[in-house]
Amino acid sequence: MAKKKIVSKNNIITWYMDYVLEHNQNPKTIFTFARKHNFDESKFYEFFASFEMIESHIFEAFCTNSFSVLNQSEDYKIFDARNKLLSFYYTFFENITANRSYVKYVLENHKKDLKSFKKFSSLKKHFTNYIGELGIQMLDFKQEQIEKIQDKALKESAWLQLLLTIKFWLEDTSPSFEKTDIFIEKSVNTTFDVLDIAPIKSVLDLGKFLFKEKFQMN
Repeated sequence: MAKKKIVSKNNIITWYMDYVLEHNQNPKTIFTFARKHNFDESKFYEFFASFEMIESHIFEAFCTNSFSVLNQSEDYKIFDARNKLLSFYYTFFENITANRSYVKYVLENHKKDLKSFKKFSSLKKHFTNYIGELGIQMLDFKQEQIEKIQDKALKESAWLQLLLTIKFWLEDTSPSFEKTDIFIEKSVNTTFDVLDIAPIKSVLDLGKFLFKEKFQMN
């Protein structure tokens, strides 16, 4: 009898993705999957509770691997929020493009409603936490409740923008997905232009000044 293999988390993920693409379906059982690759079924449960958990982890890994790459760049560390987010987008989409066949297979039946795709839950958590850490400047209302609402709205809109970009990428047939790159640049820049609070702050500051001056003159 052949000696059982020593397997890693990445081994299981790679074998799982290969199986899905080769057979156009998920493995039938964890037992048969482990037997096919000659490792003990118990080793699978050291890393994952189910095949569904693997799928969630794969999308999470696309995100966390992107962070790891970006954090190795000294240039990235000094970027402003806009350019950090652009860098994340380009790196993230390089990651999923390297695994496009698998991603398209998994999302094919969900691309009309990616927001309800449950296996994105870990990806959403990591991405929205990242948005919260970018230090995107928002209006300071001096009221905690309003600022919490504003922060939540920012994270949700950023998440929806990422989903929209994934949908665009899934349908992109341009060479090297160059249209997706253009879409990323235009959508991220437009978002930051809308969020640019400098003009709004100037108007508010002028309004406060005029208000004070009026009362002082009276």
